[in-house]
Amino acid sequence: MKMVLMAAMGGAIGAAGRYLVGVGALRFIGTGFPWGTLIVNVVGCLLMGLMIEAIALRYSVSNEVRTFLATGVLGGFTTFSAFSLDFAVLMERKTEGLAALYLGASVGLSILALFAGLYIARVILQ
Repeated sequence: MKMVLMAAMGGAIGAAGRYLVGVGALRFIGTGFPWGTLIVNVVGCLLMGLMIEAIALRYSVSNEVRTFLATGVLGGFTTFSAFSLDFAVLMERKTEGLAALYLGASVGLSILALFAGLYIARVILQ
């Protein structure tokens, strides 16, 4: 239960940050492109890489702190950072085939699932 609370607390912070970046991007850059999403995905991945490598090379942190930061804060900020970390781990393990399968399945199936959800909702709600 403690780990769930750590993830939830961090997630609230990350989600609030994502919201603020999205609102800021709309206000300062405009609506012609999903800048807010792109910004949080790229920044979240950069922060995930920095944090995971810093933890691996220099800092010893508890599972609670790692859960709070990686799963919570960065997961709430962008789930793309967790996806990117999973992909990187598969690549570093020299399982390129699995990494490619994960990449294709994650992106392709997620987009298909989104369209399936749109279709199902339209059929049910009309």
